[in-house]
Amino acid sequence: MTNPVAAGGYPLGVKLGVDVGTVRVGVAVCDRDSILATPYKTLDRNAKKNSDVRVIAGLAEELGAVQVIVGLPRTMKGEEHASARMATDYALLLAAEFSRRGLAVPVNLVDERLSSVTAHRNLHEAGMSSRDHRKVVDQVAAAGILQHAIDMQKARGADVGSRVTAPSPSVAQGTGGVDESVRATPADTAQSSDNGRQQ
Repeated sequence: MTNPVAAGGYPLGVKLGVDVGTVRVGVAVCDRDSILATPYKTLDRNAKKNSDVRVIAGLAEELGAVQVIVGLPRTMKGEEHASARMATDYALLLAAEFSRRGLAVPVNLVDERLSSVTAHRNLHEAGMSSRDHRKVVDQVAAAGILQHAIDMQKARGADVGSRVTAPSPSVAQGTGGVDESVRATPADTAQSSDNGRQQ
């Protein structure tokens, strides 16, 4: 059974948003109509065993997710540094895990300048103490990334970001990559990234 696709070519249905940090990974989810993204959970990043990657893949499978949006932190000048490389590597791990499970769930990297900054501000405005921010800020940032992506998909009538493909198991490792053909322009992705992301 194939997932429904909008006229612009982007999938319709439940989607996940992912905010990647060195210590924690925030996860958000949207409804089947892609109207509202909500914070879902915060996972500890396990770079050795990648158990968090498997949790997200399992969640996508359980919810019947049709797409995963991973935030790509760029500098305000639009440059990509270590944190962007980390997000790209994480997106590749997710794509590989979906492939291993036989799931056709596209993974897109979407520019996310200032997402964590915005999340902290929103939590502060909601009356949450700074000390409590750490528990939820990553999932709130993930919700911001996902909301921005689904809003842009509707506004543009097309998919956004850069599609990530898993390395082929039959070929040398590292042959997966980012499909530039789906890359959004900076104007399309004007929300979101703190540099460093040493959460």
